[in-house]
Amino acid sequence: MVAVDLSIANIGLNRLEQEPIHLYNRIQSYGVLLVLAEPDLQVIQVSSNAETILGISIDQILQSKLEDIFDPFQIDRLKEGIIENNFDALNPSKIWARVKGDEYVVFDGVFHRNADGLLILELEPAMTYENIPFLSFYHLAKTSINQLEKSAKLTEFCQIIVQEVRKLTGFDRVMLYKFDSENHGDVIAEDKREELEPYLGLHYPESDIPAPARKLFTANWIRIIPDSQATPVDMIPAVNPTTEQPLNLTLSILRSPSPCHLEYLHNMEVGASLTISLIKDNKLWGLIACHHQTPKLVPYEVRKACEFLGRVVFSEISIKEETEDYDYRMKLNYVRSRLVEYMSSEEHFIDGLVKHDPNLLELTNATGAAICFGGKYTLLGQTPDEEDLNYLIQWLQKNVKEEVFYTDSLPRVYPDARKYKDVASGLLAIPIAKRNYVLWFRPEVIQTVNWGGNPNKAYETTTEDGELRLCPRKSFALWKETVRLKSLHWKPSELNAALELRKAIANTILAQAEELAQLAHDLELSNSELKKFAYVASHDLQEPLNQVANYVQLLELRYREELDEDAQEFIQFAVDGVSLMQTLIDDVLAYSKVDLQQVEFELTEAETALDKALSNLRRRIGENEAIITHDPLPTVLADGTQLMQLFQNLIANAIKFRSEKRPEIHIGVKRLDEAWLFSVSDNGIGIDPRFSERIFVIFQRLHTRDEYPGTGMGLAICKKIIECHRGRIWVESELKEGATFYFTIPVGGRDRELRRGRKAQNYIISGGQQS
Repeated sequence: MVAVDLSIANIGLNRLEQEPIHLYNRIQSYGVLLVLAEPDLQVIQVSSNAETILGISIDQILQSKLEDIFDPFQIDRLKEGIIENNFDALNPSKIWARVKGDEYVVFDGVFHRNADGLLILELEPAMTYENIPFLSFYHLAKTSINQLEKSAKLTEFCQIIVQEVRKLTGFDRVMLYKFDSENHGDVIAEDKREELEPYLGLHYPESDIPAPARKLFTANWIRIIPDSQATPVDMIPAVNPTTEQPLNLTLSILRSPSPCHLEYLHNMEVGASLTISLIKDNKLWGLIACHHQTPKLVPYEVRKACEFLGRVVFSEISIKEETEDYDYRMKLNYVRSRLVEYMSSEEHFIDGLVKHDPNLLELTNATGAAICFGGKYTLLGQTPDEEDLNYLIQWLQKNVKEEVFYTDSLPRVYPDARKYKDVASGLLAIPIAKRNYVLWFRPEVIQTVNWGGNPNKAYETTTEDGELRLCPRKSFALWKETVRLKSLHWKPSELNAALELRKAIANTILAQAEELAQLAHDLELSNSELKKFAYVASHDLQEPLNQVANYVQLLELRYREELDEDAQEFIQFAVDGVSLMQTLIDDVLAYSKVDLQQVEFELTEAETALDKALSNLRRRIGENEAIITHDPLPTVLADGTQLMQLFQNLIANAIKFRSEKRPEIHIGVKRLDEAWLFSVSDNGIGIDPRFSERIFVIFQRLHTRDEYPGTGMGLAICKKIIECHRGRIWVESELKEGATFYFTIPVGGRDRELRRGRKAQNYIISGGQQS
């Protein structure tokens, strides 16, 4: 690579982008330009070469009307078209001017109005004395079009275009030059004299045709420079008397090229050039560039034929481009429709995107994809790891607001991506909702680009009279560059497919949200009935149980002397069974009362809740000589009673399942991003990791009641309390090594999460987890 002074480069690029080349106020010397005041068509501005060409002094021209300079009969006919603004019918008009005595000169006269509304007449020496009839004009292009229709491939089609234009114009070299997404140009077709150096396949930097030049090429379909060595001529007066500004020559045929462009042509040894613009969707797609080594003036009619040919054939180019892309677009449409079907048939839309064939990768021809939803990642193919994806999504959230973001060089806009360039030099991303994204990745593709000259020296700077001046490059020799940190380009059809998928995902999520909303409503009704049943059942069961207990105990009192040892033992079994049944009923009732909607969530000091739990456990703590310590505890948004019950159950469990050692229990806490993480650690008997999920299931026990009394409801109640707070609870333990129970309470409290839970649509879109 060749080093480049970035400060000079920035100055150069800025100057090229801002150069007002349409206001140079000079024209090419082969023609004459007149600015006319309406309605009398008085000349108010004229090119300084008019006296030489027309044989009339500049002062005399500026005091004259058009009819004073040319045949009045001709001018009357022209006035009708000017009044009607029918310039298409007027241009070109053969205008006869008497130069000396009976000597006449014939001009092709072309009228237009510039951006300031000024009427401008441009005169070129006519190469024929009569306009070419329409049929001749038609036949001039028909042969070329017939040739083009026989071509199937776009590359062959472009090659035929340059060959036909060269036949039509007689230029030494004709190239078809296409702009890429960064406005660099590629020569994709060329026809030339055999001895000339080929430019086919070369890449040219954006600065060769900077933004102002591209804008002018968009405004003018055709541009002629018949003699690159000719000296431009000034306008007289220099400032237009009507606008008091330099003359705007954007639409002018005769407008002089910028000195920088003329120097560029000289460096290429080009004596004359003709450029035909290829415009698609009001944007410059490319150019047909014709070069000649010596001066060459192409008649106006032939230039118009070239313009016509350019428009017609480029419409064919557009069709062929779209045809070649059609099959690929159809494939992507098929993939998208199948993905939509899969999403609607799966319980979770993500499964529909990754578990079938075709899958998400085939929608954009990517090598890796990631779905970030609800804080979890689903990965497909080759992707960065989850930690890197976290940082990437944070960057996207801060820097990207569009519905779709894409780049074929992610490391250049996000430097952290350099470390995983092998899998993600290219990125296509669509946001689903806040912090939820679908990402596609493409790997780095190292490629060699053949430039027409060193792109880092696309221009040079010199100092003249103390001012910095830009000069175009002099070398057009082949220069190869190895391009890194880039993937294959994302095609427009792939971007559209991603956007359509985004809409489909949103529709699928909304449909699933409606189903969940109905399920939530049904569940709420069911839960309400279950709570009523639990309360009634527990109330109705307590009375007969009390009767059984009372009568069994009365039986024991009255007939103790008559009963043998076995009978008394049976009576004790019955009493214990009734007592256990009453305890179970109380625990079931306690479990059913842990309700999301009937508790008050407020700022609660966790330490206060812990103190109440320890007070309730005072006797048990004393009997077991348990040592209980805790970190400074925060204030959280929670239900105080439930938080106390949570601490009480976990500490009671830690004491119950003690080892031979003195129980030591520690309550810890630390802040995560969006939650408080609490821990209750002990030095007890521990838990086999195989049962770390089972212990939270209602009525599940790992030991007999003879070993450790209880109903198996304590941890199930803890789990329900935490779920009501939209947190998580889990255990980490090994046998004989104690246990640590962890639980989280969201920093924002249950209210924020509950809003998402009650509004199923928002809940699903935000990626929340159903408890």
